[in-house]
Amino acid sequence: MIPSRAQLAAHRVLVVGDVMLDRYWFGAVDRISPEAPVPVVKVTSEQDRLGGAANVALNVKALGAGVTLLSMVGNDEPGRRLKTLLAESGVPSVLGQDDALQTIMKLRLIGRSQQLIRADFEREPDHEVLSQMLEAYARVLPDHDVVLFSDYGKGGLAHIPRMIELARVAGKAVLVDPKGSDYARYAGATVITPNRAELAQVVGAWRDEDSLQSRVDALRAQLALSALLLTRSEEGMTLFDDLGAHHEPAQAREVYDVTGAGDTVIAAVAALMAAGVPLRDAMIWANKAGGIVVGKFGTAHVSYEELFA
Repeated sequence: MIPSRAQLAAHRVLVVGDVMLDRYWFGAVDRISPEAPVPVVKVTSEQDRLGGAANVALNVKALGAGVTLLSMVGNDEPGRRLKTLLAESGVPSVLGQDDALQTIMKLRLIGRSQQLIRADFEREPDHEVLSQMLEAYARVLPDHDVVLFSDYGKGGLAHIPRMIELARVAGKAVLVDPKGSDYARYAGATVITPNRAELAQVVGAWRDEDSLQSRVDALRAQLALSALLLTRSEEGMTLFDDLGAHHEPAQAREVYDVTGAGDTVIAAVAALMAAGVPLRDAMIWANKAGGIVVGKFGTAHVSYEELFA
């Protein structure tokens, strides 16, 4: 099933989670530093991109669905820059501000088309910042068809159980991109989308597909999940639901950069489900979207034309 532009535009996804600023410094490398055996990069250009949950929201918008981003930023330069980028990208947002919060920024230094180093600027909050946004969440929730939680494990989603509960009471599908080993807080979600390493951290290593199936079935029963979508890099992805396991092989193409591929996959699933596409069909298109975005540099997104051409 391929939704029309009008179908996608008529439905909305609420994206909730940790936002961050992805900053890139590009330059030329022509010598080694006399101070240490490291390359000297003469920076020639800079670029800022939406990262984290902000990139997820941008991916939803790029596919043509309506979207709202709900998150928190600090009172700092990266936070102000994020607000500007969201406005320039046309992504509607409800952003709270916490003066004690440091907006996450990832700085990547690129030389000769290769990432040389990444510096992360972040400080985990000493309190649950998104709890301040519960009133705003409850206010905007009715205007959306699907809720997508983008958890980067940065402390912004410790309050997620109450938000999932409110969404399910309102009859909304809930998708979660999980982090960490405590999946109990995602109980009641419609779909969670861990990668191989993330799932193994929770259910343990599996010997074969039968072992994987039994472990996922137990986790789904324990957390009352409708489905689990396992992303498996070069092996594609597997959906576990009440019909069993359905596998989609990876799209055969050159991989340039896997940054943000998971964002694209869950954004595509959410946008398509909001438009009424069945989960198993949405998974097929999301797999294709992930295959497209890994051929791009850095945090990127996939357009309607790219996906459905």
